[in-house]
Amino acid sequence: MKKTTKRTYNSTSRRKAAEATRQSIIESARQMFLENGYAATTMPAIANVAGIALDTVYATVGKKPGLFRLLVEMAISGSDKAVPAEARDYVRAIRAEPDAARKLQLYAAALRAIQPRLAPLIRVLQGAAPLDPELDMLWQNISRRRAANMQLLAKDLAATGRLRSDLTESKTADIIWSMNSPEFYLLLVEQRGWSPEEYKRWLADAWIRILLEPQA
Repeated sequence: MKKTTKRTYNSTSRRKAAEATRQSIIESARQMFLENGYAATTMPAIANVAGIALDTVYATVGKKPGLFRLLVEMAISGSDKAVPAEARDYVRAIRAEPDAARKLQLYAAALRAIQPRLAPLIRVLQGAAPLDPELDMLWQNISRRRAANMQLLAKDLAATGRLRSDLTESKTADIIWSMNSPEFYLLLVEQRGWSPEEYKRWLADAWIRILLEPQA
């Protein structure tokens, strides 16, 4: 029994140490990518800031493009790994909500939580994508995924019966896609000084006014 307890303890300690190492690498990498850009951030520099051996960094998170992809996926999901759209809590809440206006309010609230994490990374990605085929593929993939997810949201809105009669599902999806972009968030919050809360409230109100038939 003592041996089993010791093995369990050692296994737990190793797991916690590995998690702490991974977290240190991720935090150091995010800070450096945002401060210095993608090209100027090297894996040895990340290892140095994290205080971790370079070989351990590669073994833990892979090469630089894969590490940056991980940071983006974590920012989107709000967790320590990539989460498919259909498995995210806010997506489930939106699909379960019967009211169209409330669906849009829930989505605006989700973006208010996501964009502060994601938008700065996307700015770095856009600058680096033309110089790196793997990052360009990541950027294109994110855009396609976002567009596809908005098609699903538009279909969901249409099913409530409140979508404006002169809007197709495709046009609805395009409108939401353009306004939920990280670039749109950065324009309002960083360049025009809006608070994230103002962004959230305005986004929900604008979508309700633009996309839905007024309630009688």
